[in-house]
Formats: sequence, structure tokens, C-alpha cells
Amino acid sequence: MMKELWNKYKDAIPYLFFGVLTTVVNYVAFALLWRALGMNSQIANAIAYLISVIFAYVTNKLWVFNSHTTTWKAFFQEMGSFFLFRGGSWIIDQGTMFIGMILLHGNGFIVKLIANVVVVLLNYIFSKFIIFRKRD
Repeated sequence: MMKELWNKYKDAIPYLFFGVLTTVVNYVAFALLWRALGMNSQIANAIAYLISVIFAYVTNKLWVFNSHTTTWKAFFQEMGSFFLFRGGSWIIDQGTMFIGMILLHGNGFIVKLIANVVVVLLNYIFSKFIIFRKRD
């Protein structure tokens, strides 16, 4: 029973685990930069996002999708694709933060949580079906 569930969700379970860790990295970095250092919320969000994307690339490549590229070309294609799609996700994240905090004057931590949930879901779809898909 457990083996069947693991086989069925072998990508989703570690992605969820490391997705939560990536969200924590993003959230903590944002909180430190924004609240502790008094940085502008949009700049703090951009830096926190970059830090979390680097963390996510390593964890996704090694432990979630078990991707082992055999050439430098394949490695740079995979990494470029990862950062390109994460750049798209960042636009959604940054837009959500701008709308939620600047335009609607929402609580930054609640808006950040909403943005992270949306981004984690989108990034799973991008990673599973495009970036780390099994290639022939």
C-alpha cells in the first residue's frame, strides 16, 4: 500500500517537502530584508525570490526529480530553462506582492503567503512537465 502511494506520487511528495523548505527560505529572507533591515518590500521580495530559486534548483535537480545531466550543454539547458520559468513565476510573485501590499495595503506576510502558494503550484507544473521531464 505505502509502496504504491510512493510510486504514484514519487515526484510530488519530495517536491512538496522541498517546496515547503523553499517557501520557508523565501519567507525568512523576505522578513529579514523587509522588516529587520528595513528594505523596500519590492526589492526585499526580489532578493528573497532569487535566494529561494537557487535553493530550489539544487533541491529539485538532486532530490526531487533526480536529474543527472551528462553533458555541460544539457546542464546549462536545464538550468537555463529552470531560471527562465522561475523568472516567469517571479513576475507573478512580484505582481501579487505589488497588488496586495502597495495597491490594496494588505498585510505583507499574508500577501507573501498567498503569492508563495500560487508560485509553488505553478513551479511544480513547470518543473514536472517541462524542465526536468524525462528525455529520450
